[in-house]
Amino acid sequence: MMLENLEPKAVWKYFGELCKIPHCSKHEEKIADYIVKVAKEHGLEAMKDENGNVIVRKKANGYENAPMVTLQCHMDMVCEKNKEVTHDFTKDPIKPRIEGEWLKAEGTTLGADNGIGVAICLALMEAQDIKHGPLEFLLTVDEETGLTGAFRLKKESVKGEMLINLDSEDFGVIFIGCAGGGDTTITLPLTYEPAGKQGLKVAVKGLKGGHSGIEIDKGRANAIKLLARVLHQVNARVSKAEGGDKHNAIPREAVAEILAGDDAEAKIKEIEKNFRVEYAKTEPDLRIEVEPCTVEKVLDEATNATLINLLMGLPHGVLAMSQDVEGLVETSTNLATLRTDEKAVIGTSSRSSINSALEWVRESIACIASLAGADAEQGDAYPGWKPNLDSRLLDVASKAFKELFGEDIEKKAIHAGLETGVIGEITDIDEIISIGPEIQHPHSPDERVNIPSVEKFWKYLLYLLEKIAREW
Repeated sequence: MMLENLEPKAVWKYFGELCKIPHCSKHEEKIADYIVKVAKEHGLEAMKDENGNVIVRKKANGYENAPMVTLQCHMDMVCEKNKEVTHDFTKDPIKPRIEGEWLKAEGTTLGADNGIGVAICLALMEAQDIKHGPLEFLLTVDEETGLTGAFRLKKESVKGEMLINLDSEDFGVIFIGCAGGGDTTITLPLTYEPAGKQGLKVAVKGLKGGHSGIEIDKGRANAIKLLARVLHQVNARVSKAEGGDKHNAIPREAVAEILAGDDAEAKIKEIEKNFRVEYAKTEPDLRIEVEPCTVEKVLDEATNATLINLLMGLPHGVLAMSQDVEGLVETSTNLATLRTDEKAVIGTSSRSSINSALEWVRESIACIASLAGADAEQGDAYPGWKPNLDSRLLDVASKAFKELFGEDIEKKAIHAGLETGVIGEITDIDEIISIGPEIQHPHSPDERVNIPSVEKFWKYLLYLLEKIAREW
């Protein structure tokens, strides 16, 4: 079965086209041009701002006096692949395949986050038989690596009176709040000495990874943390170490080239057994691969101990649960990336729905780095989005779902960064919700979207847009 045979046809047609266009974070030029081209082909007002964000406006169909609704999503995708997969994200198309009721990609992220939202916007731009008020489509750049497009948005660029974000991943849920966040980059100078010996290449593999906000509470292993434990327990002298790729993805793989004692391989096998016990439920495919390698240089004793101790000491995972919303992670941090050369560069990404808690985590990380003699550079933090349970848009959207499907929609806050907080702060729009179809395992090659939920979501969005236009 091909995508064009799926319903709604227009949405899947456009998603198939998006899969052909490279659009990793910070490289959205081609997809932006494509969206502007489609919009203009259908006679719509379309423009790109100086930052690459795309804004399209469509006149009302049947409800000319209704308030303008802004539909918002981001154009970039997290580009992750399995190590054994050969794929160049700068030119190779994503290869989607259908597995039962799900669509996923062959060995890479699918880009349903947020490509399904973009495809829905394109289908709405094309549609001639849908009743709605004035619509505005706001498609931003670089959401996945810092919400850059949203941060640089100008207030006057957005004309809508309310905003519906299409970047949520749970059908049947309205998200009404999100966490704020910020990154920290740690830099540790390294000193090497000659080795010229036979060593070991140690690789932690087979982990699930996933979104460092939404899936931080799933009890999954962090490959960098596991690698650090291996290095510590076998008294390794490190030649090279790396792990993780993205600040907002839990590291799935990490590798180091080391010198260690003759019993290192046997010790590593025991460590692997222990890890398998610790993560028996959440990481069934966890494995540690060991192979010989030539080690030309290693860190000197002092630097080696400092690096391993730093990696052991840096926090990862859930740090606090919300005292107000049952089951909601309040504060967390992700030990996201590691690279070594002349310096070790370590990336962390922290989140919290409470600003003071976010700053506490980031300052704690900076203090740990300072103890190791490392520098810590904090990136700009982005604001959270405070829930508004009295929102009129929330009320209308809740009633629309009940009328259409005969059941209540769930209302949630999310432990992830959405652009809603930033855009709301810039534009002063206070009527905001976030909705979407069912997407699982975003930011990893296991990413998949539930096909029936896309059709249901499309019907819900159309019904909601007409209800807003008719009743507001």
